Amino acid sequence: MNNQAWLQRSLQAVWHPCTQMKRHETFPLVPVARAQGAWLYDFDGKRYLDGVSSWWVNLFGHGHPAINAALKDQLDQLEHVMLAGFTHAPVIELSERLSALTGGVLGHAFYGSDGASATEMALKKSFHYWRNVGQPEKTRFLHLTDSYHGETLGALAVTDVALFRDTYAPLLRAGVAMPSPDRRLASPGEAPETVAARAIRAMADYLALHHSQVAAVIVEPLVQGAAGMAMYGPWYLQQLRRLCDQYQVHLIADEIAVGCGRTGTFFACEQAGIWPDLLLLSKGITGGYLPLSVVLSRDTIYQAFYHDDVSRGFLHSHSYTGNPLACRAALATLSLFEQQDVFAQNRLLAARINHLAEPIRALPFVRQFRQAGETGGGMIWAFEVEDAPTGFAQLLFAAALKRELLLRPMGPTVYWMPPYVLTDEEAEHLVAATHDALLEVMGAPCGVRMKTV
Repeated sequence: MNNQAWLQRSLQAVWHPCTQMKRHETFPLVPVARAQGAWLYDFDGKRYLDGVSSWWVNLFGHGHPAINAALKDQLDQLEHVMLAGFTHAPVIELSERLSALTGGVLGHAFYGSDGASATEMALKKSFHYWRNVGQPEKTRFLHLTDSYHGETLGALAVTDVALFRDTYAPLLRAGVAMPSPDRRLASPGEAPETVAARAIRAMADYLALHHSQVAAVIVEPLVQGAAGMAMYGPWYLQQLRRLCDQYQVHLIADEIAVGCGRTGTFFACEQAGIWPDLLLLSKGITGGYLPLSVVLSRDTIYQAFYHDDVSRGFLHSHSYTGNPLACRAALATLSLFEQQDVFAQNRLLAARINHLAEPIRALPFVRQFRQAGETGGGMIWAFEVEDAPTGFAQLLFAAALKRELLLRPMGPTVYWMPPYVLTDEEAEHLVAATHDALLEVMGAPCGVRMKTV
């Protein structure tokens, strides 16, 4: 069957996520038949470089032999067993290894299936903790403006993206939005550090007045993804940790998108030299293979639930919690970090992409070209397109597909979040195809296109 046949079947049977389905009357889906390395292939034999890691999950390329082998081995042993009243080797080993990556500061991993599940678990844990320790009035959650923490009801309460949240506002117990340290908010001539200082002062002022009602502050460390890859430095996290300690408020680090090396260290919080009270992982933790999320907790939180009274326990559950196959994929992913010098390789790849991207930085409509993290090895890039035409994101998506590249812009923000395994030639293709697609959409003068590979 070709692309068209699969498209028709999908439109008749599938309700796609994050999509106004009516758009697919004129803007077709992209059917994917197979994938290998950094490439996706459709049913007509066309290929596309996966410049967004299939929604930020794929770290080491599609079809990685080490992860494939681990899953095949696990299939012959145990595909699933409930985790209530039972346990198994992959979930134990994964929990131990994740805790070890925090130096033992965080442990007792609690598992779900996706990022929103992790957010729900963390919010409930914080709320229930304060109830268990005799401070039930601490029920309020603070988050940053333009934050995104998922689309289930609890997660939406701390998500500040109107398109996702506003329709469901009557169902939500909304959190409190605090100013973001987003560097893009700097006024002309103002240093990004001033933005962060202003944001931390606002947080300090609020906590000074209301800390007795605040359970936790939840943040996306260093990069706010759905805000258009809003980036800020580690100083803000250091000061936020200090405030949370001062006012006895939990710090929840949502590393669902930015963990697993995306900012140049395994955890983004490492760059600030701090640990949160609750840390969330999902997306890349299984290398993009299977749904899995995890919440790591400080022992003080775990101990507050350890009691003879069943109602003081954390009774949250999912049928597939700690699925052995997903945990085994995560173990294989962690092993790749241990066996390869991933961060050194990423620094080299990032330097290559930054050099290749100079012609994009020089385009007259490109603003605020940026890279995640302070280590030089961050694998998230973004920039703003000034005076972008109506429908820019969809237009650029289509123009990139014509050039064998998958991009998924957010409004006027173009970003790259590629797998860590790009070759030099694939890095050149990523940048050159983006450059030429931009010129097509924005109206290119003749003779200025980059050569694509």
